[in-house]
Amino acid sequence: MPSHRIVVTGGAGFIGSHLCERLLDAGNEVICLDNYFSGRKENIAHLRSNPRFELIRHDIVMPILLEVDRIYNFACPASPDAYQFNPVKTVKASVMGAINMLGLAKRVKARILQASTSEVYGDPKEHPQTESYWGNVNPIGIRSCYDEGKRVAETLMSDYRRQNGVDSKIIRIFNTYGPRMREHDGRVVSNFICQALQGEPLTVYGDGSQTRSFCYVDDLVEGAIRMMETDNFPGPVNLGNPGEFTISELAGLVLELTKSRSKIVRKPLPSDDPVQRQPVITLARKKLGWSPKVPLREGLARTIAFFRTMLKEKRS
Repeated sequence: MPSHRIVVTGGAGFIGSHLCERLLDAGNEVICLDNYFSGRKENIAHLRSNPRFELIRHDIVMPILLEVDRIYNFACPASPDAYQFNPVKTVKASVMGAINMLGLAKRVKARILQASTSEVYGDPKEHPQTESYWGNVNPIGIRSCYDEGKRVAETLMSDYRRQNGVDSKIIRIFNTYGPRMREHDGRVVSNFICQALQGEPLTVYGDGSQTRSFCYVDDLVEGAIRMMETDNFPGPVNLGNPGEFTISELAGLVLELTKSRSKIVRKPLPSDDPVQRQPVITLARKKLGWSPKVPLREGLARTIAFFRTMLKEKRS
């Protein structure tokens, strides 16, 4: 594969930092843009010495002039705690960020990949979810800043492609987990692991029967890169692990792997929280030759090791 000059927006974030790392390992030049709203400098600290890596503190709500041939647009807070903390900023990151990155792609004739989300399906009436499903989203709910922001970003990608010939692509990311997630992230995997390691009760919302499909970050990054480098396929394409687990099953597995004696406490289900979430990845298998390789137990063990080290360092 030829090397490229690539910009990764949100490159200091959880997924973005893994993506930067993989792209550098493949011999590319990488420009990381991040405003550190939810990204962290320590996620990319080990990359700073690489001569092919450049870090720019920048909020993509504002335009930027760069010379690149690939754009991975990952900048947006992705956990409920982060995106509900400042919902207006979340919408701006998705919508104005997409407009600015598409303007850049149009000017320099770069290929652009939009990191969209399974949240575009909302609380789905179809299960499992295929790319042809239009979704069931509450446009005025507390999650809509993220859900609708990503849906508009998908609209912009599609219209810039149709109207301006921009080579745009869309991936829909399902629940992804792994090292470099934030401790107080609000996402269920990091919540459970941190609670278990610190001997705190695991918080299960509702009766725990709601389901999620958990994809390890290395698998997700592989799918994103394959999508970027696949010609004549704009997507959208689901990237996630079709293995479906209840939240109660996840809690039990985390307790087993951490050897924690934490109890489980139940709290009311948050507003608009999806009951089921599972991707159909037939299209990804067919078009990208991609399917996830890391089983949940193995991925959780790696993630637990990361959080164990991080919490130990914080205490010392």
